[in-house]
Amino acid sequence: MKNAWLLERIAQWHDQTAIVWRDKPCSYLDLVERTTNWVATLRDYGVSAGSVVALEGDYSPNGCALLLALFELHAIAVPLTRAVRGHRDEFLEIAEAHLLFELDDNDEWTVSRLHPAEVRNTLTRELIESGNPGLVVFSSGSTGKHKAILHDVDALLEKFRDQRHRRCTLTFLLLDHLGGINTLLYTLSNGGTVVSVPSRDPDVICRAIQNHRVETLPTSPTFINLLLMAESYRSYDLSSLRLITYGTEAMPESTLRRLHEIFPNIELLQTYGLSELGVLRSKSKGSDSLWVKVGGEGFETKVVDGLLYIRAKSAMLGYLNAPSPFDAEGWMNTEDIVEVDGEYIRILGRATDIINVGGQKVCPAEVEGVLLQLDNVRDVAVYGEKNPLTGKIVAARFNLVEHEDLDSLKKRVRAFCRGRMPSFKIPVKITTTDREQHSERYKKIRRAE
Repeated sequence: MKNAWLLERIAQWHDQTAIVWRDKPCSYLDLVERTTNWVATLRDYGVSAGSVVALEGDYSPNGCALLLALFELHAIAVPLTRAVRGHRDEFLEIAEAHLLFELDDNDEWTVSRLHPAEVRNTLTRELIESGNPGLVVFSSGSTGKHKAILHDVDALLEKFRDQRHRRCTLTFLLLDHLGGINTLLYTLSNGGTVVSVPSRDPDVICRAIQNHRVETLPTSPTFINLLLMAESYRSYDLSSLRLITYGTEAMPESTLRRLHEIFPNIELLQTYGLSELGVLRSKSKGSDSLWVKVGGEGFETKVVDGLLYIRAKSAMLGYLNAPSPFDAEGWMNTEDIVEVDGEYIRILGRATDIINVGGQKVCPAEVEGVLLQLDNVRDVAVYGEKNPLTGKIVAARFNLVEHEDLDSLKKRVRAFCRGRMPSFKIPVKITTTDREQHSERYKKIRRAE
């Protein structure tokens, strides 16, 4: 393995805290010992280079050590979480996993032997023949079926070779998300501390920041809005926080502005990445700005017809269950619509989310940014519904703080929007819901119920 340096580097930090799980610290020494023990255990179960092994768990000491051990053995890891339990059998079949390790709330494990035929997927077999460790993650499936994404771990790890900032970082994204694994590997490769939380509730997050002096919070715009609405930040000491990064979806301008007003001394950094490509380095024009510069070593970007294209050295090998999205030169259309200002771009949203109203394009995040400024609104999702005259209409589904008569809400929304946006962007259909409008990964769900 070209990147054997990772465990060697981790071992040098000895008694420093590597992971905080369930409020209990685990040192780097303990993490290395657990990884060594897992290597022996995996070998006992017949795991060797090219074995496909699934693990269902969290950022626990055993969960992290198991992942590192699989990389050390040049196996192919398939991290899963309980949030996708309903799809587990499907995921295991697509990945052609040989074994499944499940870690419980006490970090105890059980193992199940699976009985797939010999690995048949061409991409997986090519990776096995290369001798490199692998990683399979699944897309969120928000716009269709879940896609199985195969990565060469050596390519993913290369960008962590140069040491950077040592930080105490909360793991917001789940273990089955490439962004979450990126956070884990960045933190461990720089001698930082990974702070795991049992849930993504605003109070739980703020309590963890206070109790463990967290410096970096990587999260999503949807969670940030929920945090601001709940005002949990008022009840805890968040003075240790130095950096909040946000990504995975477009940020409403009103949400960013309010976050910056509340935390003027915290750096706010927009991040950008895709499960297919990895996480790019980024630099926001300012903490209150949605303009961001993305790229860095190993990444190339270009904008064609308003769409962002990326070519990356850390790009996936391909989908296990779908055609390749790369063109002949290795470029991938991200389907993100962007504006350009010199070296900076502004991400408006996914092309698949854009609402075409009689030939006029509406970005849901832009409309949501206005609607979130209304009183009594906790959250809102904007989406398109078919219409025989205009093709589509703009629809808005609200989560309210307190119950409100629907007719009264409709009048307030339309009066508030007039003068703040063109008439074709003003929601025609307005409904309310008591259900959360985000996925388990805290990405906004924009579709008709």
